[in-house]
Parts: sequence; C-alpha cells; structure tokens
Amino acid sequence: MTLRVPGIHHVTAISGPAQQNIDFYADVLGLRTIKQTVNFDDPGTHHLYYGDRAGTPGTAMTFFPWEHAPRGGSGSGATEATGFSVPAGSLEFWGERLKGAGASPQEVDTRFDEESLRCEDPDGLIFEIVAGPATRETTAGAPVHPDIPTEFAVHAFHGVLLDVVDPDPTARLLTDIMGFEHVGEYGGRLRFRTDEHEVGSIVDLRSAGSGARVYMGRGSVHHVAFRARDDEEQQSWRETITNAGIPVTTVQDRCYFHSIYFREPGGVLFEIATDTPGFGIDESEEELGRKLQLPPWFESRREKLEAQLPRLVLPDERS
Repeated sequence: MTLRVPGIHHVTAISGPAQQNIDFYADVLGLRTIKQTVNFDDPGTHHLYYGDRAGTPGTAMTFFPWEHAPRGGSGSGATEATGFSVPAGSLEFWGERLKGAGASPQEVDTRFDEESLRCEDPDGLIFEIVAGPATRETTAGAPVHPDIPTEFAVHAFHGVLLDVVDPDPTARLLTDIMGFEHVGEYGGRLRFRTDEHEVGSIVDLRSAGSGARVYMGRGSVHHVAFRARDDEEQQSWRETITNAGIPVTTVQDRCYFHSIYFREPGGVLFEIATDTPGFGIDESEEELGRKLQLPPWFESRREKLEAQLPRLVLPDERS
C-alpha cells in the first residue's frame, strides 16, 4: 500500500488567557468550541479545541493557554502561519470583522491564484484567511455564530506555512515519504499539496534565512498534526518514518485520537493523529465543548483540577 496523508488533522498553538482565546476563536472567527479538556502532559492547563460543528478532522485548531508564557518569536523550525479556508467572495466581510476585533488584517494578497488576508490573533499568532471553493463537504457551513452568514463561514484548514533554514530536506520528506506533490512556487514560497479533494491539503515552505531557531511562546504553533485514518494506517506511518531514519515516539493515547510525534528535518514538530475515535467519544454532538472533559486517568483529580482551572464562558452563554 502506498501511503499518503490525506491532509492536516489539527494544529496546536500556545495562547495567553483561555477566556481571551475563546473570545477570539469562538466569537470573532465563529469556530465552534468542540472540546474543553486539559493538556494531558500538564493537566493544570486547559487544552481547548475549535472546529466545525462535529469536530471533523481537518478543522480542529487547538490551544494550550499558558497565560504567563513570554511571547514567542519567529525563526527556523516555525509554523509561521496557519491558513483557514473561507468561501470565495467573503474576504470583504472578514476584513471588516477582523478590523473591528483589532486583528489588524493586511491588504488582500493574491498568490497561487488565491486571495488571502493575513492577520494576528490577540497573542500574535499569524493566521491567513484564504478564499476559495470548499474542497470537501464539512458541517462548518452550518450557522455556528449568529453574526456570521453561512456563505462566509470558515470551512476548515487551508494549510500551513513552515519556515526552515533549508527547504530541500523538508521537501523530500513531504514528497518522498508523506505523499505530497510539489505544485508551484510564488514569492519565495514552495507549495506542496496532498489530496486536492481534502481540506488542509497544503504545506508551503519558505527559507528562514538567518537560521536562528524559533522561540516558542505565546502566539507560537506548537505542532502540526496530519491525518491517519485509523490505528493500522498510523502504525504503517510509524514504520515508514522510522525506516527513513527519523526518530518517532511511541503511540500516545489522546482519547479523541492516537498520536505519534517526530521532528521533520527543518525542526518543526509533526504529529500523525488518527481520525478515530473522534470528539464524540465523551459528548454528544449537541453538547460538544460545553463542559470540562477529562481522560479516565485524571477523573480522580476532577475536583482539584476544576478548582485550579479558570471558569470559561462560551459566546452563547453570556447573559
């Protein structure tokens, strides 16, 4: 079997205060809060997930709110920008909405025959709103936010931009191992695409220049996760990557998916996460993201953790 990642599963970043994060991603961008849980490696910290109405793989933007972390910096080994896909013709709406939220959108840029807006969230995380046709039907078009018309709503991920000192080794990993194709170059960006019928199918590479390593902090992407359809496919990925001489972790149980991690040659932390079992394992679709969910091994600590974590208010819970 020839392996090929279908696209991005999720992107995880570091933010400041958790409530500020919810206010921006759930209220301004209109994403659904699909899970409130904890960082399994640091349970005193929330892990917040946003996505479409069902938490479909390829739509989940996630955050570790490390309120007191210093602001991150750019450099090699960085995911410099995360792209969200919106319908064609909606950038004027998003420009006005983001300007009103203080996100300082830049002028509309055109590259690879796509129009995009480049913006920053409250912690300085760079993201791009990219206009174009949806590449796979998702439930994101359902009206999640009353102020965002369905025809303007965020579909899912478009892709990511990685800054690395030397793009060539990363490019070889993408094409020779992960199944991407090199489809173009524009303004110093090398574009790679996997399944064009899937969301989150694009990785852009760019030379970081000086070679100074990225400083991880608020506003930094922690890792980029790519999809494996199930555990069997993930095991095949683990063997393939190991055979390429790249160290890979053992499988980590993240409840909603299973994960393996490795660093690509440019230093960006990659994950391969399974589509299953999914975010509905502990909540119905109607109740996704409403309450703090804990993995079984932390349930005995629920009372202590709930007292330690800040209480969060979703946009539709405000009186």
